Amino acid sequence: MAPRKNFRNQAKKEVRPAAVVNKNGVKVEASVAASGGGFSGTKIFTWFMVLALLGVWSSVAVVWFDLVDYDNVIAERAKEFRLNFSEVLQGKLSAYDADGDGDFDVEDAKVLLGLKERPVSVLLREAKEESAVKEPDDSRDEATHPYEDENNAIDTKGELVEKAQPQQTLEESKQYNNQPGSPETKETVQVRYNAEAESVPEPEADVEPEVEPEVESVPEPEADVEPEVESVPELEAEFVPKLKENAEDQPKDKLKEKAKKKKPKLLNKFEKTIKTEIDAAEKLRKKGKVEEAVRAFETLVLQYPQSPRCRYGKALAEDGLAEKMLSNDMLQKAIGTYKEASELPNATPDLIKATLKKRAERQQFLGRMRGALATLEKLVQIFPEDMALKNDLGVAHLLIGDNNSAKRVYEEVLATAPSDGFAKVHYGFILKSENKIAESIPFLRDGLESGDPGTDDGRFYFHLGDALQRMGDDSAYKWYERGHQRGHFASVWQRSLYNVDGLKAQPWWTPKDTGYMDLVKTLERNWRIIRDEAQSVMDKTTGLFVPEEENLREKGEWGQFTLWQQGKKAGESCRSVPKTCGLLERYPEATGCKRGQIKFSVMQPGTHVWPHTGPTNCRLRMHLGLVIPKTGCKIRCTNDTRAWEEGKVLIFDDSFEHEVWQDADSYRLIFIVDVWHPELTQYQRQTLSPI
Repeated sequence: MAPRKNFRNQAKKEVRPAAVVNKNGVKVEASVAASGGGFSGTKIFTWFMVLALLGVWSSVAVVWFDLVDYDNVIAERAKEFRLNFSEVLQGKLSAYDADGDGDFDVEDAKVLLGLKERPVSVLLREAKEESAVKEPDDSRDEATHPYEDENNAIDTKGELVEKAQPQQTLEESKQYNNQPGSPETKETVQVRYNAEAESVPEPEADVEPEVEPEVESVPEPEADVEPEVESVPELEAEFVPKLKENAEDQPKDKLKEKAKKKKPKLLNKFEKTIKTEIDAAEKLRKKGKVEEAVRAFETLVLQYPQSPRCRYGKALAEDGLAEKMLSNDMLQKAIGTYKEASELPNATPDLIKATLKKRAERQQFLGRMRGALATLEKLVQIFPEDMALKNDLGVAHLLIGDNNSAKRVYEEVLATAPSDGFAKVHYGFILKSENKIAESIPFLRDGLESGDPGTDDGRFYFHLGDALQRMGDDSAYKWYERGHQRGHFASVWQRSLYNVDGLKAQPWWTPKDTGYMDLVKTLERNWRIIRDEAQSVMDKTTGLFVPEEENLREKGEWGQFTLWQQGKKAGESCRSVPKTCGLLERYPEATGCKRGQIKFSVMQPGTHVWPHTGPTNCRLRMHLGLVIPKTGCKIRCTNDTRAWEEGKVLIFDDSFEHEVWQDADSYRLIFIVDVWHPELTQYQRQTLSPI
């Protein structure tokens, strides 16, 4: 009898598919889902791909049709809230309650999309919560500046930089409302006590702003820690003397300065109890939300009217808002609030110092030099041991032209701190302005070599080199080279301080180079008419020619008779020489040159003019020979020496070093016509400040 077959096992064997060998040579079973129950691996993968593609195309549609502004919503919320992403996935949207009503609704969406402002109470609440999450570490190293990570304020053309500056710098006043958007890329603004470096008067206070020396700003404080009154910026190793590690070997005044480097204290005893509220408002200001910060601090001032720190915060916020709005009126309001903060009872000494320094700096910005001087005098009375404040006071005296008072201030500083480099360079400058050339040199040189904050300035390199040249010391060019390396001069030869970058620079020019051929031809064709009118006013009894007063002469006599200056016509002078002025009226490149002059120049025998440079690279200077002796008169520009000819025009760039000798037997008479540099645009010619 044949054995009975097991059909059940056979059936199972028939439905079991054969093993499949994959591409890696590994056998795999392919029948997991073939029995009809569940999905196969292929189907799972297919559905996964379908869902993935749906998600991708949905996202593309949302972005393409701009259905949701993800950038603003997500980015803003990511910045302002410390969210756990898993909570968002779980639907916990309480963090998006932007209007503080306890839920997430349409009003919240309007706030998130910037269509509606958030209430001040909510902003303060959020800031408090974040402050509670991370309290500042009071154990921070005191040698570290408390605001080294703080963002600078917007750097407007007024050079407002909310970054600690060690000393008050030498900047002329500028106002927010007088900012036409200067095209200059690197032009400093002239200060009054730099006039000796130039052969032209100083500009008025309402000049266009520049990238030149920065206005000192008192550091903006964190709510719990005040900024340091001084911070030393990095200078190149060549100019920064290294302090010895051994404290005994360090100068006493350096040790004294180092000892003062500690965290200023702005909070009084009561204000420490409301520190969280101050922190919240201060956080808004630091984030650049100045309008909200002003409202927050105004609320605090109403709640705590006797709090100096709250009022100081309000002043800082108003100051920031003034910068954002470019508003002098708002800045004046901030100046008043600074004063209020400094006069409240229980203000800490550090707060008084920071507040009044800020007030003085902003007064100078608005051109209120005497008001700033009064503020600094008050500061020095309160803090007589602070040499930095006395240095600032000296600068304030110089800015109003009171060199004698400034000199007394710096003598006091040097008597107490004889190695103070800032005081040395300024004292040396004052001595040089008094024509005490030899005495000025060691102060200027030692001050520059000190590397102290506030000494690395082109003006001091300029005056030290000039003093050395007048003493016949060739080391002058070493200092000019250093000034060039530090970025103060375009070259060793071209040492003008008030420049527009990118202009063609060469000492001598031809009429064709300038493009002012018509003007040159007019001058040369009519030189006899111009000469005759000049000689008619040379009579000494009329007194129309005035002596050169810029201290540029080593010896001799040099007189000038000006027709146009800073683009303005001298009407009385032109009435004396009507034909000459009539010839020039149709040449705006000359009569409209706000950085130049048009004048007659007469030089008597035996005159020598020191090597010097003009103030700016924005002009070229034409010399028309009128009365020229046959020998003995010459002019050097860089290393090229030339002579004048009657009826001919010489053209040179007086921002390069030039020197004049008059060794003839009779006078030399020329006509000087300054013209705009030909590469300046019309917009630049209209907006550049006068010099």
